[in-house]
Amino acid sequence: MITARKLPDFAVVLVEEGQGWLETKAGGRQPVEAPALFWLFPGKTHSYGPGASGWLERWVLFDGALTRDFTRLRLVAEDGYLPTPLAIRGRRLVYAVGIITLGTLCAALLILFGGITDRLIPLYAVGAFLAFTLSQAGMVAHWRRKGGPGARLGMCVNGLGAVVTAGTVAVVTITKFTDGAWITALLIPTIMFSMYSIRRHYETVSQELANPSPLTLDRLRPPIVVVPMLSLNKVIRAGLQFALNLSTDVKVVHVKCGVNQKELLRQWNEVVAEPLRRSGFAVPQLIFLDSPYRFVISPIVEYVLDLERKNPDRQIAVIIPELVEKHWYQYFLHNQRAAWLKAALLRRETQRIAIIDVPWHLSS
Repeated sequence: MITARKLPDFAVVLVEEGQGWLETKAGGRQPVEAPALFWLFPGKTHSYGPGASGWLERWVLFDGALTRDFTRLRLVAEDGYLPTPLAIRGRRLVYAVGIITLGTLCAALLILFGGITDRLIPLYAVGAFLAFTLSQAGMVAHWRRKGGPGARLGMCVNGLGAVVTAGTVAVVTITKFTDGAWITALLIPTIMFSMYSIRRHYETVSQELANPSPLTLDRLRPPIVVVPMLSLNKVIRAGLQFALNLSTDVKVVHVKCGVNQKELLRQWNEVVAEPLRRSGFAVPQLIFLDSPYRFVISPIVEYVLDLERKNPDRQIAVIIPELVEKHWYQYFLHNQRAAWLKAALLRRETQRIAIIDVPWHLSS
């Protein structure tokens, strides 16, 4: 058992058999069950150990620049300048998204330069000396803000360093521009703009979602339920069954696009209308929509929006019955009208239309 230890380097621990626990300041105490892989960072206090039945572990100590890049990605993501998935530990207690992202970018660079690493030197030179320039300029600002004895000397030394490294960046960028330095010159402002845009997006979302008002309980009414139906089958039956649990005001919408209406009405009376009448329940309203150009999605969306406008005090619930295939490759054999309908309704940006997906799984 390891208790309250700090390592000078990175460590990767692989648990091949058994189970135990891992405790860090950031993540707290977490269970670990084989097979599992977790990282330990240098200078961070951690504790871990096996359970009562023990475990079989293997570990490696190492210090690599790419590993520190994973850490930088996580810290920048936690500050909101990168997508938050980069700051989330995966099931194996590692930053899987960051690893995949950096690995993909490295592979893309190697492919772009034909696997010749010498061609990457201009990119490295521009990036490295630009980092030196920014760090030296940052120290100038630090000495200026802090003041005190030695501050003026520190400003002069760091200012000279900033000027020299900035000159190096300019020289390398100009002389090696066509050899690959143009990539860094293009990527740096693009990345900075993207990071500030991501940060601004997260701030906007946080402000809009914060401070919810109390629940309104004086106008609670069942929603108006809309169920799109192309033909009456087991998938639609499952959607109707769920719709009747939500409200008595159910509207089934069918777009005229080649289906035999007489046969559809016969099935409707047999499967839906007659059983509900015999049980004393209200029969859903069956509505036929015209579509001269055989569009299916647009007439349904327009009907739902019109229904919302005519009922300003009601919530509209659109139930979308959806066939779920057993294998992913079988989805290409069917139209994806359910997904397109959901996307079309979501793009309308209305708060009173709820979309409910009712899956029906194929058994074979």
